[in-house]
Amino acid sequence: MSPRTTPTKSPALTRRRFTACAAAPAFQILAATHRPTDIRVEEVSFTLEDVRYRAPYKFGGVQVDRATILNVSCMVRTGAGKPAKGFGSMPLGNVWAFPSRTMPYDITLNAMKKLTARISDVTARYTDYGHPIDINTALEPEYLKAAAEVSREINLPAPIPKLCMLVTASAFDAAIHDAFAKAHGRSAYQSLGPDLLRNDLSHYLGPDFRGEHLNRYVNGKPAPRINLYHSVGGSDPLTAADIQTRIGDGLPETLPEWIKYNGLHHIKIKLQGDELKWDVERVIGIDRIASEARPGTAWRYCVDFNERCPNIEYLLEFLRKVKEGTLKGFERIEYIEQPTARDLKADRKNVMHQAAKLRPVVIDESLTDLEALLLAREMGYTGVALKACKGQSQAMLMAAAGQKYKMFLCVQDLSCPGASLIHSAGIASHVPGVSGIEANSRQYLPAANEPWTKKFPGIFVIKDGTMSTASLTGLGLSAV
Repeated sequence: MSPRTTPTKSPALTRRRFTACAAAPAFQILAATHRPTDIRVEEVSFTLEDVRYRAPYKFGGVQVDRATILNVSCMVRTGAGKPAKGFGSMPLGNVWAFPSRTMPYDITLNAMKKLTARISDVTARYTDYGHPIDINTALEPEYLKAAAEVSREINLPAPIPKLCMLVTASAFDAAIHDAFAKAHGRSAYQSLGPDLLRNDLSHYLGPDFRGEHLNRYVNGKPAPRINLYHSVGGSDPLTAADIQTRIGDGLPETLPEWIKYNGLHHIKIKLQGDELKWDVERVIGIDRIASEARPGTAWRYCVDFNERCPNIEYLLEFLRKVKEGTLKGFERIEYIEQPTARDLKADRKNVMHQAAKLRPVVIDESLTDLEALLLAREMGYTGVALKACKGQSQAMLMAAAGQKYKMFLCVQDLSCPGASLIHSAGIASHVPGVSGIEANSRQYLPAANEPWTKKFPGIFVIKDGTMSTASLTGLGLSAV
């Protein structure tokens, strides 16, 4: 579709709090007293691009074979009058962000497309000045209202959930961060100190963070390399015997081929969560293949159930049986990702304390705000999955909270290609303590990466099982 430019001359929206847990006074409108470094959004436009997967990717019991990528451009101006352009990108990822047993793919995708247009309008109508995190803080309640309105207008059987709203809004938030940093001639990760972000972290994250600023938890320079987690989807062939029809495009098609091609040493294993025997055998089989392909390698695995385990007992039995079947394979499990349903409040007894004694248990789909993080900690979760698809602002704040509370940190993606993968890699390389990054677009959406490969070969060409992130030193979010 052609870019959509939204109107910019509308009354300023009211600023609201990012989370009910924050203890600082509510943010006040500062249009008359804004700092020269603050920005306001003057123009917003977006395009949508449909791409096909090279091969289907199965997770959460569903196979995905296509994606719609949202690209957002914005123009901002500082209080001192300096203009700057910003760019953000993200797949809409409706299967993950808006799962439904009653609504088909096209219905949930259409809802996200309509919400995209509404969020674009809301963003363009916001006329106050501020730092991107404060702009996002103010706009999030309005985005939630927009999601509720779209749900009613198109008569959805179930309303658009908050996670879906975050994914839809993430490219807009990224574009604003990108423009803000470019206006100041900096990386976005060098734009989080008190000289540009007036509030300390207690304003967003509560009294535990009083007197602390966000740049304390985010490095201004990227780590040179990040471990890359190769994803093995639920229907991916492990060996040549599993292949029914070869793709024949020159890229690997089995796990041993990928291990050799990318020099892998970290694997993310997608599991069913409702088929214990299959889940256990999948891990044992992958561990055997990995051991044979690269003997002596210090393998690390992530097991991801995509919230499909019925209860904690299933997870504990899974771990017990994996340990029985392959002690080395069990020891190689670095962390467990979101084993049970994302609605934590619906089953407060389904706690992770026992499992977390064995391995870090990471909150992912449930993590939509600080309140969810605090509840997850109460329920025994010990890790946080940071995702660009939930917004640059949220990723930075949750990175601070995760470090403050000494939680395990990892970065996951949404089959992010091109600029969206650069956004994700930026987070992984600037947040201290991140264990690794999942980046599976090279497996499933390689064609969408091609325009970016020459400029960022270290991000898109993997040789030693790591992503080279040393090049992420450009202005803004480094993508353009």
